[in-house]
Amino acid sequence: MAQVTTTRTAPAEFIEARGKTFLDLLEKSVGQFRKEDLSKAYGQQFVAQMDPLTLQAADVAARGPTAYKDYMSPFQQDVIDATLEDFDIQAQKGIGSFRDAAVQAGAFGGARQGIAEAEFKSASDRNRAALQAQLMQQGFQQANQLMGADISRLTGLGSLGQQQKQNELLAQQQLAQQKLTQQLKGAEIFGQGVTGLIAGYPGRTVQEIMPSISPLQTALSAGATAAGIYGALR
Repeated sequence: MAQVTTTRTAPAEFIEARGKTFLDLLEKSVGQFRKEDLSKAYGQQFVAQMDPLTLQAADVAARGPTAYKDYMSPFQQDVIDATLEDFDIQAQKGIGSFRDAAVQAGAFGGARQGIAEAEFKSASDRNRAALQAQLMQQGFQQANQLMGADISRLTGLGSLGQQQKQNELLAQQQLAQQKLTQQLKGAEIFGQGVTGLIAGYPGRTVQEIMPSISPLQTALSAGATAAGIYGALR
C-alpha cells in the first residue's frame, strides 16, 4: 500500500498539550457523572406528603354528625340539671302563690283554683322543656365551634409543616442537580479556554506519512460544548 504524505495544520504544541489535559479532565468528569445516582436529582418523589396534622384534621371532619360530642363540656349535664332544679323551685313557688291567694279569697280547693294551677303547670312545663332545649343547643353550638377551631388549627399547622418539608425536598433536589452539573462545568470552562487559545495563536504545519486528523482540532473546530467535544474526540 502506497504511503501518502499529507500536510495538516495543527494547534501550537503547548495548546496541543493543554488539549490533552482537557481530554483527561473531561473523561474523568464524565466517568464520575455516570457513577452518580441520577434518582437523587430526577427520579425521586419531590412532592411532600400530607402532614400528619392535616390528616388528623381530615379525620375529625370525617367523623360525621356525632363528631361534636368529643368537644362537649364534661359539665354540660351538670349545668342543665342545676338550671332545671332552680326552675322547678321557682315553679313550686308559683303554685304556692296561687294557693295562698285562694286561701285568702276563701276559695281554696275550688274549681277556679284547680283550673288556674293546671294552666300554670302546663305553661311551666312548656317553659321548662324550652329551657332544657336551649341549654342543650348552646352546648351543641359551643362544641361545634370548638371542633371547627380545632380543625382550622390542625389544618394550618399541617400546611406549615408540609410546606417546610416541600422546601427541604426542593433544596435537596437542587443540591443533587448542582452536584451532577458541576462535575462537567470545570471541564467545559477549561475547554473554552483552549478554544480561545486556538483562535488567538496561529497553527503549525505538520507533515505526516499516514493521514491523521488531530482529535482536538476536530472537536474544537465544531465549536461544541464540553460534552460535544468529548464525543467528537472519542
